[in-house]
Amino acid sequence: QVQLAESGGGLVQVGGSLRLSCAGSGRTFNNYAMAWFRQAPGKEREFVAAIRTSDYRTYYADSVKGRFTISRDNAKSVLYLQMNSLNPEDTAVYYCAASYSSASGSYYTKQWAYDYWGQGTQVTVSS
Repeated sequence: QVQLAESGGGLVQVGGSLRLSCAGSGRTFNNYAMAWFRQAPGKEREFVAAIRTSDYRTYYADSVKGRFTISRDNAKSVLYLQMNSLNPEDTAVYYCAASYSSASGSYYTKQWAYDYWGQGTQVTVSS
């Protein structure tokens, strides 16, 4: 069992930045690939970014590529999402997730690939 807790959400103006954190506890954090997903009001939850544990390879949704950066600190059991150049379309609840499986490519963009989820943190971008 892995417990995940997101933090760092809030209200930010268009063009601003936020850094989300996801603290992991329980089983060994570095055994898991990690990801961020988000869900905007009235929309389905969607993939944002993922990072493998073996080689720290990263994957991004096209909508955030070049603006968001996912990273992890296995020593601290923390996952990060640095979000820059935010726009109103980034408004959503952001969730972190952990996957015990080892794969590559589009596998990590699928919600069903993840075994554990956090409760989410709200990000609101105001214009």
